[in-house]
Amino acid sequence: MKNKRNCQYCGDAIIGRSDKKFCSDQCRSTYNYSISARFNNFKSRVNKILRKNREILALLNPTGKRTVDKQILEDKKFNFNFFTTVYRTQNGNVYWFCYDYGFRKLKKGSVYQLVKWQPYMAEVIMMTMNK
Repeated sequence: MKNKRNCQYCGDAIIGRSDKKFCSDQCRSTYNYSISARFNNFKSRVNKILRKNREILALLNPTGKRTVDKQILEDKKFNFNFFTTVYRTQNGNVYWFCYDYGFRKLKKGSVYQLVKWQPYMAEVIMMTMNK
């Protein structure tokens, strides 16, 4: 008795090899495109958030180092959950960077320190990766 197989994309009957998953090249192509499109949409949403975070940090920190209240960041819709790099200082302070602008929470209340990326930071990151 032959097992009836259906196309993973359109559901039509499949004729041919026993390991075939799609009824045609068009169904296979469309199915694979839809999977990659979902992933690309996810990447686009994350990149949009990261770019917005970076713009907010750059706008609030034109001189390279500044402290701001958390409320200012929240009012501008800064998303604290999205960042590109984590940088740890020798003193144990942790900065989260959105590309070339970073932030860290200071111990006093809801104040954040904003900084611009410095060349020496890359060297420290490379040294910790090689350990």
